[in-house]
Amino acid sequence: MARRRRRPWYRRRAFRLARTAVLTVSLVVVCVRCDHERPGAGTTAPGSAEASEVRAAGTGNGAGGAGADSRPRAGDPPPGTREAPPEPPPAPATPATAGTGTASTPAPPPPSPSPRPAHAGKSAKRPAGPAPLPRSRATRLVIPYISVDSPLMDLHLDSERRLPAPPEDEPNLVGWYADGPSPGEAGTAIAVGHLDTDTGPAVFGGLGELKRGKRIELRRADGRTAVYSVDAIKTYQKDKFPNREVYGARARPELRLITCGGNYNRRTGYTGNVVVYAHLTATREPKGGGRR
Repeated sequence: MARRRRRPWYRRRAFRLARTAVLTVSLVVVCVRCDHERPGAGTTAPGSAEASEVRAAGTGNGAGGAGADSRPRAGDPPPGTREAPPEPPPAPATPATAGTGTASTPAPPPPSPSPRPAHAGKSAKRPAGPAPLPRSRATRLVIPYISVDSPLMDLHLDSERRLPAPPEDEPNLVGWYADGPSPGEAGTAIAVGHLDTDTGPAVFGGLGELKRGKRIELRRADGRTAVYSVDAIKTYQKDKFPNREVYGARARPELRLITCGGNYNRRTGYTGNVVVYAHLTATREPKGGGRR
């Protein structure tokens, strides 16, 4: 009887079973590891574009996200808001003139070109109201409701960039901020006058009595008249004077009349200012249609 040949070791049943077990364990380990590394729902793969966006958005490591510190830096605007435009210069701490009822006013911003009208662009709508007038010097102010009919003088900022009042010995004279828009021109025009003097009321003594809708007329050197309508009359404390609201540039022609207001102190003068807001509602050509 022939002797049975012995199988090689690599074909024995024990070897095959051991090999199968090793392969099975290896596959299980590899699958578990791949599943652990694969980004799942609600996670972000490090180094991916999505992770870069998360870091750029400021998720921060304090909120469970990866990336940059989410704490706001000094000077950053609040989250979700646009950066606010720079504030205009604050109102001066001391009045330009004091001791009597003079129209000491906070300084307007530095002179700048008139703002471009809103209708200048092809797609922009023209502001309601008459078309702005070209530049021409202001000559006279008329306010029928409070019986004002006064000549105008040019005023410029002083060395401390404050707008002075007209001379104290001329209480019925109105000052015009000559470096700003002229009557009827696009932008915010400014006129100031005395409230009173030691002897009685001055040109703007009745300014606080104006009412919404009342007419203000500004006559010009070219013979035209710019007619404004009162929008509001407001009183502000000098240390809380809203420069941006009063002096801010406007696309349409607007007017501000300013005088003193609030309480009076013989040593420091008035504590506040009265401001009349108005906008252009009409223009009148000179009589005869010609220009002077």
